[in-house]
Amino acid sequence: MPNPVPAAARGLPFARLLEIHDCLTLALDATERLDGYSQSEREARSYMRTAQRRVGRLLEVRA
Repeated sequence: MPNPVPAAARGLPFARLLEIHDCLTLALDATERLDGYSQSEREARSYMRTAQRRVGRLLEVRA
């Protein structure tokens, strides 16, 4: 299978970053609860929000 990304390209393709951002958003939405979270759930959601923000920044730079 040929590599669709040229050797000179840096980082992930824009479409892949959008897909990652959407997946993180869906994961946060799917785990949202009104009755609170355990400590491990809070930590996991914090990591997901941080990753979502970082991917969002990469998307802003690429746009």
